[in-house]
Amino acid sequence: MTEEIVKSALSKVMYPGFTKDIVTFGFVNSIVINANDVSFNVDITSSAPEVAQQITDDAKAELKAVGAANISCQINAPKMPKESSSKGKNIAPQVKNFLMVSSGKGGVGKSTTSVNIAIALAAQGKKVGLLDADIYGPNIPRMMGIADIKPEVNGNKVLPIKAYGIEVMSMGSLMESGQSLIWRGAMIMKAIEQFLRDILWSELDVLVIDMPPGTGDAQLTLAQSVPVTVGLTVTTPQGVSLDDSRRSLDMFRKLHIPIAGIIENMSGFIAPDTGVEYDIFGKGTTQPMADEFETKIIAEIPIESSIRVGGDEGKPITFVNPTSESAKRYHAAAASIWTMIEDINANGGVDNQAVQPTTPPGVSACSTPKPQAAPAPKSDESCGTGCGCH
Repeated sequence: MTEEIVKSALSKVMYPGFTKDIVTFGFVNSIVINANDVSFNVDITSSAPEVAQQITDDAKAELKAVGAANISCQINAPKMPKESSSKGKNIAPQVKNFLMVSSGKGGVGKSTTSVNIAIALAAQGKKVGLLDADIYGPNIPRMMGIADIKPEVNGNKVLPIKAYGIEVMSMGSLMESGQSLIWRGAMIMKAIEQFLRDILWSELDVLVIDMPPGTGDAQLTLAQSVPVTVGLTVTTPQGVSLDDSRRSLDMFRKLHIPIAGIIENMSGFIAPDTGVEYDIFGKGTTQPMADEFETKIIAEIPIESSIRVGGDEGKPITFVNPTSESAKRYHAAAASIWTMIEDINANGGVDNQAVQPTTPPGVSACSTPKPQAAPAPKSDESCGTGCGCH
């Protein structure tokens, strides 16, 4: 019995819910061989006991098939996800935690980030949903390889589409390809609420929500509909992007959403022929903004052709190439986000009561007149319309 034989046998053990094996994922370590006796560790990312049991059973079966006698498989698993302790209005109570992925402007890689963070969280053992709330530019179906799949309807509810181990829903899955949506703000607000209330999300540990660019109706409606556990801002190193990213971070503050961090996209370029990373768009430009809002940069994602190809072909890099540099950084970012979610829940969770609208039912906040001599609101005050932004 050799280590090569052991690894070859274990490479036939698929990680439950995925099409990759535990050796390819890099989960197997500490292999010890004594004649035909084999012991080894498997560091899995799921806290579910059934996952550990299936890996153990499959591993022992494959090793016995190649002549192993006594087999010791030590599974190292994370703790079970904690229940959310958040309070306030929640129209999707079966979801324990909500992650709002936002940016001040479009074109910074927000949807790519949402997809890869969602898949990374799922690979780490969480039950994950991905909501594409970018109504005007729903790119998630293409990125997840479900562009031609329509969701099933169960009564007056819609079943999310399943892909790469997560539940997915997008406006792009409900309308014809290339169709434009020319909607006013009220329709966007209604759509966000329906995505939360009328989609049959299962008991999720976290729902990752890819927001439209900006800080408008969609963001406010989401914050008022569910207690958002954490917010994540996506930016690029250029000054024009950072200017708008500051607005995104300021929005989190005003909506009382804890900031999980910043992901800097297009942070350098990895040459495909040499693997050398070049800082073509600058480096270190995001850190002053992180310091200003008392948060941190949780990942610097370089430009890598495999990310673009994976997005276009519906093959996210965190799934198809988990050992790539970019995938490793997404996984580290997901781990950082989850640690913050657990810390928030351990300390009482979040509460969206302070951002609920103060206008009477049926009355638009936009139609509520301001006093004629009202001074301009300071940055930490309500806008004065009763919309609940502070």
